[in-house]
Amino acid sequence: MDCLYIIIPAYNEETNIGRVLEEWYPVVERHNAGGRSRLVVINDGSRDRTGAILDAFAAAHPLLLPLSEPNRGHGGAVLRGYHFAAEQDADYVFQTDSDGQTRPEEFEKFWKHRKEFAMVIGDRRHRQDGFSRVLVTRVLRLVLRLCFRVKIRDANTPYRLMQIQPLRQNLRLIPKDFGLSNVLLSVLYAKRKLPVLYLPITFRPRQGGVNSINLKRIFRIGRQALGDFLRLNRRLDRMLKEGAHERDS
Repeated sequence: MDCLYIIIPAYNEETNIGRVLEEWYPVVERHNAGGRSRLVVINDGSRDRTGAILDAFAAAHPLLLPLSEPNRGHGGAVLRGYHFAAEQDADYVFQTDSDGQTRPEEFEKFWKHRKEFAMVIGDRRHRQDGFSRVLVTRVLRLVLRLCFRVKIRDANTPYRLMQIQPLRQNLRLIPKDFGLSNVLLSVLYAKRKLPVLYLPITFRPRQGGVNSINLKRIFRIGRQALGDFLRLNRRLDRMLKEGAHERDS
């Protein structure tokens, strides 16, 4: 039986986290692999009741594993979850977010393709989370084309199912606590020409709480990311060439 780890980062999500757990726990129960699978929520230094809600839910739901960590930001928390899943020898890793925007009932169509593709990723075609988020995705698509010379439909979707071995190999190339870790993973899969399937998903408005992203913060993150991406592309090209040389020798 295939062992599934569902990774969900959470920061100050007391409004949403209970509902998200109720939605996603049945998925890990359905694919429990004889009790080996886990729903792993990375509590990213929350200052509200997120941790208490997680602990209370875990007391009655043995497949939930809350991990309390110092605040690293979304990208760092996601990376912590991926590394943890790899350390626990999961067969497949699925990542989504804790804001309630994604639908667990769409997971099964991803699971059906798990053996054919290194990554199955959601395509947010009909987004309901506001123009600023849509703008970020469009600008990001252009930036990745310019910086990494890859064409990626939706690089940062928080709805992705990955085989553990390709994920483990690519995690080695991502800097610790990198802020846009999912984006960089998408880039690496594209540059390595790994088999990736995009499937359309529903993307609801945030189901509660406060959206921490605004246009000013988007501009600041984007400016930082552009510099990071240009430096990373040179490093990745060098590392990928060295890896190819080692395989050929």
